[in-house]
Amino acid sequence: MDSPFLPVKPLEDVPVGSCVSIELEDRGIALFNLDGVIHALDNTCPHAGGPLGEGTIEGDLVACPWHGWKFHIPTGTCRKNPTPSWNVQRYDVRVVDGIIQVALPSKTE
Repeated sequence: MDSPFLPVKPLEDVPVGSCVSIELEDRGIALFNLDGVIHALDNTCPHAGGPLGEGTIEGDLVACPWHGWKFHIPTGTCRKNPTPSWNVQRYDVRVVDGIIQVALPSKTE
């Protein structure tokens, strides 16, 4: 079943090269703008719970502000430890009429 897209922010609120943290249906999500393409990841680092939305963007990676673990923004893959359990949830994103929309999977997916 396809997840519904929910409107979250105007595109202009997430400038190129930036990250913005949001809450959407009790989930912390970090929105990243890489060269005009919006990506959405879970905002919590699986290592120690650091807020990825406050991390440093290094190319297509974000470094957790607490311990420096790096995650590939387009996929959520952890670069420190390639075990899948260390990856962060990636969400589908689209922009419609200048509004960023994020698809949330159901809690059972």
